[in-house]
Amino acid sequence: MAVAVWKAVEEGAEAVVCASTGNTAASAAAYAARAGLAALILQPASGVALGKLAQARAAGARVLAVRGSFDQALAAALELAERGTHTLVNSLNPWRLEGQKTAAFELADELGGPPDVLALPYGGGGNTCAYALGFEELGAGLPRIVAAEATDRDATLASAIRIAEPAHRERAEEAVSRSGGEVVSLSDEAILAAWQRLAQEEGVFCEPSSAAGVAALEQIGVEAGAMVVCVITGHGLKDPEAVERSAPPLVEVDPDPDAIAEAAER
Repeated sequence: MAVAVWKAVEEGAEAVVCASTGNTAASAAAYAARAGLAALILQPASGVALGKLAQARAAGARVLAVRGSFDQALAAALELAERGTHTLVNSLNPWRLEGQKTAAFELADELGGPPDVLALPYGGGGNTCAYALGFEELGAGLPRIVAAEATDRDATLASAIRIAEPAHRERAEEAVSRSGGEVVSLSDEAILAAWQRLAQEEGVFCEPSSAAGVAALEQIGVEAGAMVVCVITGHGLKDPEAVERSAPPLVEVDPDPDAIAEAAER
């Protein structure tokens, strides 16, 4: 997003627009604010996590709830961009992928080369394309890419990947195939189970969709000794409602050590 907004400024834009299930909105709003641009966010009318919506609104973006799906919101954003009133900063903007590909450079720097396996959530497919672009530009070969999608893309609880028609489907899945990897479809139960394990066993609190890569690896298995990277795309505080849906209810107690000890053992 830093690259996309920088290029928009360079080209004389006065406003940016994106359709978003949350993370793109928060990022676009923040970078637009820093650049002095107006930001218009088109989100599906239902299903966007409040943490992400709060970020976009706090940064001063104009947030509109579109009565329809993400795909319909994206179509509207594209039309506005074609009219010349706004610059699109969804991943269909090629500068987005040019920026995102640097994540592959960072991994290669940290690990001394590409990992054997790269697992990541698969919503629109932009991130998958960007990592493939970056690793191929390095000339060190592609890791085996495992792209994790929800079985029910229209209604999954993993809101960040609730995208029925991936904008980059053909390119992303071609990259996955070229890498010797696979697209793995996951139930919400599998995604939520991996999300809870990451928090409760590793202390990594992410939003549910971010755990999709971990869930996919558990489903397909990985050769022992392989170097594996799972991309976590969003902090858990972006979707705090997910905790309310799955965690035990809070229990009120009197400020009495015996009462506290008793409640703690229940």
